[in-house]
Amino acid sequence: MLAAALWLSNQLTRPPSAQAAAGEKVVGGPYAVNVGPRSATVMWVVQTGEASLGTEPGQADKTAPALRAEKTTFVGLKRGITYYYQAFPGEAGKGSFRTPPADASRFQFVVYGDTRTRHDVHRTVIAGILKYANPDFVMHTGDLVANGDDASLWPIFFDAERELLRKTAFFPSLGNHERNARNYFDLLDAKPYYSFDWGSAHFIVIDSDIANARATKAEQDSFWQEETHWLEEDLRGSQKADFRFLFAHHPPMTAVKRRQGDNPHMTALEPMFEKYKVSAGFFGHDHNYQHYVKNGVHYFITGGGGAPLYDVDVPPPGITQKVASTENFVVVEVDGKKARVEAKTPDGQLLDTTELGQ
Repeated sequence: MLAAALWLSNQLTRPPSAQAAAGEKVVGGPYAVNVGPRSATVMWVVQTGEASLGTEPGQADKTAPALRAEKTTFVGLKRGITYYYQAFPGEAGKGSFRTPPADASRFQFVVYGDTRTRHDVHRTVIAGILKYANPDFVMHTGDLVANGDDASLWPIFFDAERELLRKTAFFPSLGNHERNARNYFDLLDAKPYYSFDWGSAHFIVIDSDIANARATKAEQDSFWQEETHWLEEDLRGSQKADFRFLFAHHPPMTAVKRRQGDNPHMTALEPMFEKYKVSAGFFGHDHNYQHYVKNGVHYFITGGGGAPLYDVDVPPPGITQKVASTENFVVVEVDGKKARVEAKTPDGQLLDTTELGQ
């Protein structure tokens, strides 16, 4: 496979690690985001200091790091190339990513989500992905951390994800625990909803957390109307793709009894998914694995990234393919007009297998 070296032009402007400014240290990364056929952004996170808070002078009841996102965007890249980069000095600053292929070449991506708590389990899931998959990129279905506003949680997330994210491209989606926080957008150079092409497939990421998207009900309704209008236009324009994959945090259906009917705004999108022939939707929010087929559309829930597991006590009749209350991740292998979807546990156990396409 073709490869190329990519060196950051500004690596000496704010040299971290041993050469960092007093009190600064790298606490996240490196990782590549917004990877496309011609450009990519390499990021890392620096802790510039720490603040404390207490109820008495000189008493620190709480501490929180001050974080700064560093990023460099590279343009003029070529399709289907593995690029190797040096984000900051030393072995820890090295990473790589691949750009999308120019044709319907074979590629692999991994989907997982809800990594917000039980950090030891989160690490186990990432270790399983590293052992049993080799993704060109990874998709996160939301709830990266327990509270997106809490700066102390982001270094924990990036530490658990480090060895995976330094080897691939990262495409996240907003969960309700991100709380639409500025940290999410700054640290990931992210947008609330977006789409991209990779090989023969089209990928759409939407923000299903409308409760946190805006302050008032009227503003939330307006946001959702604008987003779903964008979604329909995007789906209409991607009909020539061999696959259309959609990602969001909240699922339109669930086997978790106490949550059934909780996401009517997502359920209302099902006719649109069917009309524009969405191949599969991937969701989180429920901490388990679920797979449904309804009117030709596959729905996968992969929320087993570390958060406490939920029971799958009432599977919807007539559409259920597989449900399991276990940690998991999903590996998708796309080869031209065919795709194979495998759900796995962190120890490599195969939960479910699905063939998509012709």
